[in-house]
Amino acid sequence: MSVSVRGYTQEDLPAMIRIWNQVVEDGVAFPQEDCLDPESGAAFFAAQTYCGVAVDESGAVCGLYILHPNNVGRCGHICNASYAVERGLRGLHIGEKLVKDCLAQGPRFGFRVLQFNAVVASNTRARHLYEHLGFTQLGTIPGGFRMKDGHFEDICPYYKTLGE
Repeated sequence: MSVSVRGYTQEDLPAMIRIWNQVVEDGVAFPQEDCLDPESGAAFFAAQTYCGVAVDESGAVCGLYILHPNNVGRCGHICNASYAVERGLRGLHIGEKLVKDCLAQGPRFGFRVLQFNAVVASNTRARHLYEHLGFTQLGTIPGGFRMKDGHFEDICPYYKTLGE
């Protein structure tokens, strides 16, 4: 499957909202509990510093990421990102292309560090990818994520200096 990553357009919004909502509904990776509708989705994605979409050879959106500051002021050079891949296409290295594009885009907006605040410990695919790409785990926060079924899982913050 040939996939490329580019900045999103308004035409991508329905697919982006659908894919984002799949991850929210799964309840095992994103902290959000409420799904996006067309209005809230358009506002949410427009509020990000940058949004990238993975598209297949037909131009169909198969994944996305959002990039934004992790903090403000003296820590505003640290960014945060979230990634979502179409449910039926996970495991095909689309996420890796999204993360690599995000790492390239971050410095364009003045970011020097990419930090993930809450990678769920059981999300082994994401953790393996981040470690493969040179991210460093900062530790473990016991019970930091409430799963959809109500039990608590550890979270593992990660970071990577951009431009390495």
